[in-house]
Amino acid sequence: MGIVMIISVINNKGGTGKTSTSVNLSAALAELGFRVLLVDLDAQANASLSLGIPYAELSPSMFDVLFNGLSIRTAIRNTGITGMDLITGNFDLVNSDLLLEEIDHREMILAHSLLPVKDDYDFIICDCSPSFSLLSVNALTAADGFIVPMVPEYLALEGLITTMGTIRRMKKGQDFNRKSIGILFNMINPDVRSLRRREIVLQAKIIKLVRKHYSECFYKTYIIRDVRLSETTSYGKSILEFAPKSKVALLYRRLAEEVLERYEIKKPEGKISNSKREEAVCITE
Repeated sequence: MGIVMIISVINNKGGTGKTSTSVNLSAALAELGFRVLLVDLDAQANASLSLGIPYAELSPSMFDVLFNGLSIRTAIRNTGITGMDLITGNFDLVNSDLLLEEIDHREMILAHSLLPVKDDYDFIICDCSPSFSLLSVNALTAADGFIVPMVPEYLALEGLITTMGTIRRMKKGQDFNRKSIGILFNMINPDVRSLRRREIVLQAKIIKLVRKHYSECFYKTYIIRDVRLSETTSYGKSILEFAPKSKVALLYRRLAEEVLERYEIKKPEGKISNSKREEAVCITE
């Protein structure tokens, strides 16, 4: 079938759920029958660690592919999840900007590095670092679509505005539309009966504000706060493996299907919609 698209999960603010989005969306797409490659572009290698790769075994990584001439196929690892592979990040990526400054057409290095496997996967998901760097610019250049995770807090709005502006400047003049950018709300308090009423009111206010200013640029599926998302890291599993019947696992499945709807991508033949098997929860304001 060949690659459908490259999606970069990006926000210049930390703590917005980029890694959990990258890992669990990749797992959900693989569960639907797609071939998925998760590329860890963060020097902290959180996506790689979350999937059970020990810190001492992060090399060879994407750094070696980008800067040491390593064949990309040599760097690809099996995750244990059917249909989902991984290229790790590692601490060496912290030096990426210094090395990229010396390279012509530096913003295209990642896109060129991914070319040899473009026919091997349906989706390539890039988990970006929580800052804008030349490597982030590479992820923006290579991507066909973007997911911008954010938490419903006022300080997170500044990161969202900066990220959205940068994406639009980078893609100016290209075949690009508003649906290519998707804002994903993370860490939503799902308990409307909660004693923390001020938090409920605040997150509803911020969600309403973002929907007003960014119109189509958001996903209807919101990811709820669930301690099991933190627990999965110590087990090296996605939430779909760790707690497959949990509400948050169902929401990631719902997100995967919404990605397909947004980009008008059909599921592989013989696959039944997750939403028809089990009703996923979608939180509304």
